[in-house]
Amino acid sequence: MLPSFRKPLFQISVALLALFSAVLALPQETSGKRGDDDVQTFKVDVNVVNLFFNVKDKRGALVPNLTKDDFQVMEDGKPQTIKYFASESNQPLTLGLLIDSSVSQERVLPLEKEVGSAFLREVLRDKDLAFVISFDVNVDLLQDFTNDARMLRAGMNKARINSGGAGGGLPGIGGGPLPTSNNPRGTLLYDAVYLASNEKLAREVGRKAMILLTDGEDQGSQTKIKEAIEAAQKADSIVYVILIADRGFYGGWGYSGDHQMKKLCEDTGGRMIPVGNKQEKLKEAFDQIATELRSQYSIGYTPTNIKRDGTFRKVEVKTKSANYKVQARAGYYAPSSRDRQGE
Repeated sequence: MLPSFRKPLFQISVALLALFSAVLALPQETSGKRGDDDVQTFKVDVNVVNLFFNVKDKRGALVPNLTKDDFQVMEDGKPQTIKYFASESNQPLTLGLLIDSSVSQERVLPLEKEVGSAFLREVLRDKDLAFVISFDVNVDLLQDFTNDARMLRAGMNKARINSGGAGGGLPGIGGGPLPTSNNPRGTLLYDAVYLASNEKLAREVGRKAMILLTDGEDQGSQTKIKEAIEAAQKADSIVYVILIADRGFYGGWGYSGDHQMKKLCEDTGGRMIPVGNKQEKLKEAFDQIATELRSQYSIGYTPTNIKRDGTFRKVEVKTKSANYKVQARAGYYAPSSRDRQGE
């Protein structure tokens, strides 16, 4: 079991982030977990890099039925030999749904719950697992790993708008969380991505993805966007952001979180989908993500650079046709010698 897990989760200071990550390196059990035999994966200790990705044509339509010979893989500019290839996505999926429950989402939160619950019910198959997290002034685990759509729906329904008790009162006694820094807390978006990556997805194997329902605005995270992206990359998780916003909340000022969200998605092999506050667009976004997750190619290769130095390796997957575009993560972090010592 995960130590010190809040149900709701994660009301922690930045000083505890590294401590949690170190403790979570120990073996653990999680309710609803599938057995290792259910998952075909390529482990770091055999020095195989595994990539899941989509291919699209110039109109953005998914391209099926490509073969191993249609692809080239480059790592830090050097060609790699593809050892494993699959064009179907029957491998189990581990999915995290992260819901923005800050005050700016008050008018769209009910919509997110309704459409998000339907998405999970439709997309999850027998060996898939999902969890639900909300983030506002805290980061809360609303439902741990499960395949049960009813439990996931109940978890999503626990999400409540939380402004941190701005109305007054002593911090930590019904009046908001204890202060951890001079940085005002309002929407711990980057912290949520960091914690979901490190504490939930990092020890899972196979296909992994996070879907964020948010307007993209972070306020008060101890984690920077670069650290959140790095955590997702180290967890081998694709990130999708459904950019949903109540324009009325921002008035004429608009919002500016879309740039960082686009980078988060592109660097991890996902994409950002703006939907405004329209239910039809939100459902379409979920449908697109479901289709992409079930239409992935998988490539595995043994890198020519065998150094265990913990550095970031830039990876580029190309097709031999100039008419196609590959949607894949930007790279991965090589294992370090310390990883081997800890095995």
